[in-house]
Parts: sequence; structure tokens; C-alpha cells
Amino acid sequence: MNPLVAHRGWSGKAPENTMAAFRLAMDHPLIDWIELDVQLSKDGNPVVIHDYTLNRTTNGRGEVKAYTFQQLSEFDAGNWFDRSYKGEKIPSLEQVLQATYGKIRLNIEIKTAGDLYPGLELKVIELIHLYQVKHQVCITSFDHQAVKKVREIDPMIPTGLILSGKPLLIREQMKAAGANLLSMDYKYLTKGFVSEMMKEGYGMMAWTVNDRSIMAKIAAMHPNLMICTNHPDRFMDAQPLN
Repeated sequence: MNPLVAHRGWSGKAPENTMAAFRLAMDHPLIDWIELDVQLSKDGNPVVIHDYTLNRTTNGRGEVKAYTFQQLSEFDAGNWFDRSYKGEKIPSLEQVLQATYGKIRLNIEIKTAGDLYPGLELKVIELIHLYQVKHQVCITSFDHQAVKKVREIDPMIPTGLILSGKPLLIREQMKAAGANLLSMDYKYLTKGFVSEMMKEGYGMMAWTVNDRSIMAKIAAMHPNLMICTNHPDRFMDAQPLN
């Protein structure tokens, strides 16, 4: 089976980017990776949340960066999804690394743009060094400069570019950023393109694939193509189409 990535944890069954969603992913033997998003709190703590604001996934309001980690940890990040998850918190990256060590691999997406979070890359890498998990992680971002910074700080940490589209100069962009992995919106993938990139030594991930029939078609493009989904159970049920 293709490598399976739980998008923001098992976010189809539990609130995204919470320990509840991560535990569900960790507990299933067929899930290889967890994808998660990291930003910085006001006091410089890497925290796990997707949106730049708190409004959608917590009972807080305003920008993530406007609050200290202590303040962020007081918000409820589960009740919006289902009342049974009331009390789930915004975790720090350190808490996630502690909980997942040796159990599952992590695709850590750096959520930034320009100078939104100065020093975020270094703080993430410091935690990776502290917990000695280089073998367990890949750092990705839509921001090419963020990926390049990671490579400059520690070229031994795997990195990836995230793309929503298929620019003509993909290979040049990958080389400029020093990326090992291409994380790409599945709508722009073809079997030929995936095979070419794999032959050239790049890892490939398709996101975010939630329809069973589409999962089977995408998986059939290459056995090593990573499938990123909110619903890992649907992928387990899907049979690749030849």
C-alpha cells in the first residue's frame, strides 16, 4: 500500500491538529505519517494550528501570533468539531514530538509567508535536534524561502515544497530551495509526471485526497506516491485501479 499520511492527524474523526487526532493516527498500524502545521506564539513557542487566526477551530478570536502559548493553551480546540472533544487544546510542537517519538513520522508544515514569523524555522529545528528525530520528520512549506532556510540551517533534515498547481519550472524551484519532496495538489498529478520525478530522486506526496475512487486512481500512479488524506479509513478501503 502507498505510504499513508493523516492530514492534520486523523482529521475526519477528530478535531484537526489536536492530540486526539494525532493519537488516532498513531494507533493505526497502516498510517505512516502525520501531517501537521506549525506557527509561532507571541512568546516564540512553535504551536500546532493551521489557520493564522483562531476563529475557525477554537473558541478564541484573532491572530495566533497575538497570544502567548499559555494563553493559546486555554482555548478550546475540540468543541467546534464535536462536543465529545470539548477540552482539546492547541498543542505545542514539543508536546507532539514527545508523544510521537518512535511511533510515527511527521510532515511538519511551516505556516508562514514573508516575515510573518521570523525565526520559526530555527525554533522548529532546535526542537528536532533536542528530541533527536531527524530520521522521523520532513519539513515542508508553501514558502520557498522557509524551505531554503531549513536547508541552510541543517541540510540533513529532509525538506519539501508544497505546490497548488504545476509551474513550468518545478525542477528549478525544487533545486533552488534544496527540497527532497514535492507535495502537490493531487488535481495536477499525472502518472507520467510522478514517475519522472520519482526517477529523478524526488519524493512525491498527493494532497488532500478524500474521495475513495480518486484515491485509487492516484495510488495507482506509483506505489511510493504518498497519499495525504483527512480520511485514512477510506484509503484503506480503496483498491488501486490499474
